Amino acid sequence: MHPKNATQIQLNLTSDLRKWRAFLAIAELGSLTHAAIFLGTSQSHLSRHLNSLERDCKTRLFNRTGRGLTLSDVGLRIFPIVKDLLSDAEQLETEIHGDALEPAGLVTLGLLPSIASAIALRLFERVRERYPAIQLKVQEGSSGQVEELLTGTRVDIGILYRYSDLPLEGEQALARIDSYLVGPPGDRLTSATAIPFSSLHGLPFILPSAPNGLRAALDRLSRLNHISLNAVIEADSLPLMRAGVADSGLYTVLPIHAVWSQIQENRLQAVKIISPEVKRIVSMVLSRKKGPARAVSAVAKEITKIIEDQRREGMWDQIGDGD
Repeated sequence: MHPKNATQIQLNLTSDLRKWRAFLAIAELGSLTHAAIFLGTSQSHLSRHLNSLERDCKTRLFNRTGRGLTLSDVGLRIFPIVKDLLSDAEQLETEIHGDALEPAGLVTLGLLPSIASAIALRLFERVRERYPAIQLKVQEGSSGQVEELLTGTRVDIGILYRYSDLPLEGEQALARIDSYLVGPPGDRLTSATAIPFSSLHGLPFILPSAPNGLRAALDRLSRLNHISLNAVIEADSLPLMRAGVADSGLYTVLPIHAVWSQIQENRLQAVKIISPEVKRIVSMVLSRKKGPARAVSAVAKEITKIIEDQRREGMWDQIGDGD
């Protein structure tokens, strides 16, 4: 009987997967600074990883430019291989620890600013209390940015808006919400119980700039209803939008949860827009290459519970049915 032979594979460059994780983050973000922030490390530490990796490979993996770093020809060729390698390594870790009694690991969330302001702190408190072995990381961005994060391996759970009657396939509708005209305290228009869309004509607005889902919906409805929206300021910052209304006498359009605490504190007031209503879905999306499965599942369930609790408090207009 002939002795069995071991597989003849020699791996030298994969001895430290942290270096390849650094390579992937730099390649996707195009900047040492942004990659260091994402990985929770220093720029100098990340630079040492990159220099060590290039010495191991005996070639440049990136081209250094004034605008950041771009992949070299070699870097471009190996990028998809490295991405698959790290994905397989994560899957291996998941399989090894899949039977652990307690969910554990890092779960990264991609949230819109208005969603983050509504649920993030409560989520951190619940997870810390119920799942101490889970670490949470939040990345804020527009719907487009959150979707881009979901396509890679940079977030495990994304929550964004869909301006449609149903969520996309594979997504969970957390809530179906209305849009509100937001004004300063004591404002006559926003003191009403509801306001027709046509009343927005000519008002001085602070609105997000295009491309933006809400802005696109408002512009489309304005054309259909033959009115003009006067965006005197375009701002993609939620705090700036709220400040522009409270301090400068402007108006904006937001879901009620985005200004919930300001309304409770009488710093803003809001009225529901009707005829037509401006509705959207709050949709939760799990990354196809999500992190530790038990931890991701636990966090997703806590998010759903928080939305349900807040709905009972009046923050969310309608709960989604999950289709």
